[in-house]
Amino acid sequence: MAAELTAHELIAKHRPTLDQALEAIRTRAYWSPHPEHPKAYGENGSLDAAAGKAAFDAVLGTRLDLGQPGTDDWVGGEVSPYGIELGVTYPHADVDVLLPAMKAGQRAWRDAGAETRAVVCLEILKRISDRTHEFAHAVMHTSGQAFMMALQAGGPHAQDRGLEAVAYAYAEQVRTPGTAEWSKPQGKRDPLALTKAFTPVPRGIGLVIGCNTFPTWNGYPGLFASLATGNAVLVKPHPRAVLPLALTVQVARQVLTEAGFDPNLVALAAERPGEGVAKTLATRPEIGIIDYTGSTSFGDWLEANARQAQVYTEKAGVNTVVVESTDDYKGMLSNLAFSLSLYSGQMCTTPQNLLIPRDGIRTEAGPKTFDEVTADLARAVDGLLGDDARANALLGAIVNPDVKARLEAAAGLGEVALASREISNPEFPGAVVRTPVIVKLDGAKPDAEAAYMSECFGPVSFAVAVDSVTDALELLRRTIREKGAMTVGAYTTDTEVERAVEEVCLEEAAQLSLNLTGGVYVNQTAAFSDFHGSGGNPAANAALTDGAFVANRFRVVEVRRQA
Repeated sequence: MAAELTAHELIAKHRPTLDQALEAIRTRAYWSPHPEHPKAYGENGSLDAAAGKAAFDAVLGTRLDLGQPGTDDWVGGEVSPYGIELGVTYPHADVDVLLPAMKAGQRAWRDAGAETRAVVCLEILKRISDRTHEFAHAVMHTSGQAFMMALQAGGPHAQDRGLEAVAYAYAEQVRTPGTAEWSKPQGKRDPLALTKAFTPVPRGIGLVIGCNTFPTWNGYPGLFASLATGNAVLVKPHPRAVLPLALTVQVARQVLTEAGFDPNLVALAAERPGEGVAKTLATRPEIGIIDYTGSTSFGDWLEANARQAQVYTEKAGVNTVVVESTDDYKGMLSNLAFSLSLYSGQMCTTPQNLLIPRDGIRTEAGPKTFDEVTADLARAVDGLLGDDARANALLGAIVNPDVKARLEAAAGLGEVALASREISNPEFPGAVVRTPVIVKLDGAKPDAEAAYMSECFGPVSFAVAVDSVTDALELLRRTIREKGAMTVGAYTTDTEVERAVEEVCLEEAAQLSLNLTGGVYVNQTAAFSDFHGSGGNPAANAALTDGAFVANRFRVVEVRRQA
């Protein structure tokens, strides 16, 4: 097929961005080519707020035909957590037709080389970035995120993570030279001489199994890591969050076509209600890579059963904050209140357990008892969410009925320090909006352990009274080791305690944030600098994003020739 976008043009356009990304992952300094502010869009072909909303509205109630082979039905049924039916239908694939068609384009994609693949991926990301406002509405109305969070986390932050994956993929592929002249001396005889060629080759088709809460942020790293390393990618969205990833596939197929490649290198696998197509796809021999974000039970199933594939999982953990002392009591409470409230606690990085000595903590304002700390934190959350408009902007909507049920049940697990309340959303009367609940538990009582040693996904936190900071560290270690953690936080002014917390996290491979009191929160990570997960504890077997996340998505095949 004739290319409208030549490799030369794409390299000239995107190589500077790729080089900046490579420098960013080397230095770990702040950098992003994707603006966070809504008003940054509207020029140079990007959609402004009104155009983005209009584009989103235009797709509602339509059939999103991607032109894929093997389409045997049209499926849909997404209902926004804000109470509106999206009405979009998507192609349902006969995988016996679609998967061979996807493999057919891999040879040319492999032969294009690492740099061409990288800049094609960057063109896909640029086109997605230009439609950030449209994607923001799609993320908002499938995940329940408030609009500003959907725009930032579902837009530029997700695009950053995709670009980060491309940068790591490129770096790992070019670590080995394309060719080498090999000569081994043989004394008086002529040397042995070979010409060697080294080619990164794909593992197969990458399967991205999307999640409900962060379809783009969690989906883009695996999608772009696999695509940049030469693999075709099949995207299987969560049934409640198809639209953002379907639009992503649409953009990718268009760019691949314009660049002269087979559009079937990227395809969508939407499913009928209750079909459970992820299990069927995950064990297909054509699938060489799987990226999954979601429940521990299905993540464990994939690791145990998808034996033919390299499986990358982000599952569940019990995130913990140790509170021992602080020199900024108000700042600590404010920071924790925001962390507990953001997106109704529906982030895999939101703190769940706050381990506080039952005798209290030291602060710059004097000692505070366990009860005082929990009461003050409850007041901080109440103050943050006291205005309903502000609360709606922070909380978003409860993503599904299971989260609502867990929230309602949590109040019966112990003494309630902060009761959850219902908030109405005037713009979306059908939205289910709830403030967080904080429940006090005694860490020494066996019946409390069942609560705080299990993940309670949603706006539920436990203030756990422990006998001492030593007990807190022992419980922290056991929690990470047995249940995993995406994040750990700690507040202390004692250097010995700080070192002890750090040692636990180093030994148990958990990402640690210390004494956060400003505008950086334990549940947020920055692409190119922060690692999301470590791959070293049960919460996830991979980190977003590092060399290990991309290096096993391809193998290097060597061809030797007599010189």
